[in-house]
Amino acid sequence: MAELLFELLSEEIPARMQAKAAADLKRLVCDGLKEARLEFDNAKAFVTPRRLALVVDGLPTVQPDITIERKGPKVDAPEKAIQGFLRSAGVTLDQCVERETPKGNVWFVVSEEKGRATGEVLEERIPAALEKLSWAKSMRWGAGRARWVRPIHSMLCLLDGAVVPAIFHDCTAGAVTSGHAVLAGGAITVVDFADYRDRLKKSFVMLDAAERQRVIGDGAARLAVGEGLTVMPDDALVAENAGLTEWPVPLLGRIDSEFMEVPGEVLSSAMRKHQKYFSLEDKAGNFAPYFVMVANMETADAGATITAGNERVLRARLSDAKFFWDQDRKHSLSSRAPALKHIVFHAKLGTLDEKTDRIQALAVELCRYIPGSERDRVRSAARLSKADLSTEMVGEFPDLQGVMGRYYALADGEAPQVADAIAEHYAPAGPNDSCPSAPESVAVALADKIDTLVGFWLIDEKPTGSKDPYALRRAVLGVIRLILENGLRLPLKAVFVAAAQADGEAIAQELLDFFADRLKVHLKEKGVRHDLVSAVFALGGEDDLVRLMSRVDSLTGFVESEDGVHLLTAYKRAANILRIEEKKDGTSYAAAPDTALFAEEQERALHGWIVDVNERTEGALKRETYEDAMAFMSNLRQPVDDFFDHVTVNAEDAGLRKNRLNLLSEIRGTLDLVADFSKIEG
Repeated sequence: MAELLFELLSEEIPARMQAKAAADLKRLVCDGLKEARLEFDNAKAFVTPRRLALVVDGLPTVQPDITIERKGPKVDAPEKAIQGFLRSAGVTLDQCVERETPKGNVWFVVSEEKGRATGEVLEERIPAALEKLSWAKSMRWGAGRARWVRPIHSMLCLLDGAVVPAIFHDCTAGAVTSGHAVLAGGAITVVDFADYRDRLKKSFVMLDAAERQRVIGDGAARLAVGEGLTVMPDDALVAENAGLTEWPVPLLGRIDSEFMEVPGEVLSSAMRKHQKYFSLEDKAGNFAPYFVMVANMETADAGATITAGNERVLRARLSDAKFFWDQDRKHSLSSRAPALKHIVFHAKLGTLDEKTDRIQALAVELCRYIPGSERDRVRSAARLSKADLSTEMVGEFPDLQGVMGRYYALADGEAPQVADAIAEHYAPAGPNDSCPSAPESVAVALADKIDTLVGFWLIDEKPTGSKDPYALRRAVLGVIRLILENGLRLPLKAVFVAAAQADGEAIAQELLDFFADRLKVHLKEKGVRHDLVSAVFALGGEDDLVRLMSRVDSLTGFVESEDGVHLLTAYKRAANILRIEEKKDGTSYAAAPDTALFAEEQERALHGWIVDVNERTEGALKRETYEDAMAFMSNLRQPVDDFFDHVTVNAEDAGLRKNRLNLLSEIRGTLDLVADFSKIEG
């Protein structure tokens, strides 16, 4: 078995494109190998800023031989047809094989195709895979017509140590690569992957991105600990720095004290966005006057010159941020609100000023359902929620919207609850984002998301398939989390109608159905059975998510109990009988059974239990004590079992049969008081 080693060396590949490129290279090459009948044991791709590499183990040195069969005409076909087939196949009749088929005896040509050498196949398959590899952006260079993400320097392609001279864009593969662009000079000739990896390491190239990430993370942490600090977690920034360096060397720098009056979020955003620096914080969680950069090389002065240069660059960056901070505070946040009239939220939904008006009205309305919310504070927070979008700081750092609004509101003397609501009203923005819990924050956050959902439903801009350009699925999950994590008894349908005003009834049910689908996704991730959510939603009219979840939780315990399992089986048995008989008779059995027609004691007992359980269950449902309702349902297990054990439903007497089918309908109707049991799997 042989090893394939491939590398394409180029100018720096953008960090954001590297992981996908490595995965695509592996997929395309491996697909090509399988299509060429070349099986292998395993494959692994690597990527650095300057190289894409792939190693494939366990390849055969030649393709397996294959037998090719070509079907011809029937044996008794006209001579002209047979001769035409022989000419096209390049054989004589004595080289053909006669075989019996369902349509008669047929001539076949059977030939053996010898497998080609794997190296020959790779000469074709490697360039073909590279041609299919797509980039978000590509470029041309020099006088040729080659297109790639960046100019190509060289290719390396070895099969068991022998060069495979594949050609891609006038570049012929060899056995040579090069190390770090600055720290290592000269060509490196390699013989296999182990040699390749080791020689690169000696030439200051860490081939494995995961290793570079560990070096960055561990090095940054050590530097921070040396100052009694910690690095603010940022896995994405670690990965990005690993994509910018082949030999990462974390270094510690200082931030000038004059910039420390600027909010830490601003400093952190400026350093991350422009310089890819890590922010540090003290034990109390306060922003510290230090940063960690990642150099791409070691130096004789232990990085002192690099650090000094980066500190100078950072000083210029933070000077801009401080200028924005100082300028923005010359005007109150409320004075900036009118500028929202000139910012379009959506062509069909008006400006941000109009959206703010809608948020304000809806947020105040939502106070009815949010304990502890103070209407005046909610009104102020909603009015100011988008005002920071017209500031210089947010214009430069869009990721700080809301955050800067909070700082500016506090500077203007607004109540802390108002400032916090401004900062938190975008949350939760994703599954890992924290959910607001302060009453004013919850009110404004809900109003913002519900207004967006209702608005896009009104203009018929709903998500379709995988397309969701306005992140409406994320908005729904945000609303769900805000309601459930804060235990809000919010009647969603009434809220949708209030938000949409005159057109609310038309879209309220559509939105509720969409919420049901998203809730299933949300709960599935938490291990809740989707069929139980469907069973409760199927009852219709349920728009209180807290009450719905209480039903689902109680139903979960019930269907997993012994009584619940038996009753679910009995329900399905009754429902199946009813479905078959109703279809056969062309009628629906849903009338109350006639107690005078009961012929068996088990019929009378079951009916008596159903009447009692119905009364008790309806009372429990009104009190929203769903576990009690399920407990009452459990009392039906024995009488239902006794009924099916001793009573023949399809009796010969037509009246008796009809009455017993109506009794089965009572079983179904009783269990359906708490959920649509037909939706429950199992």
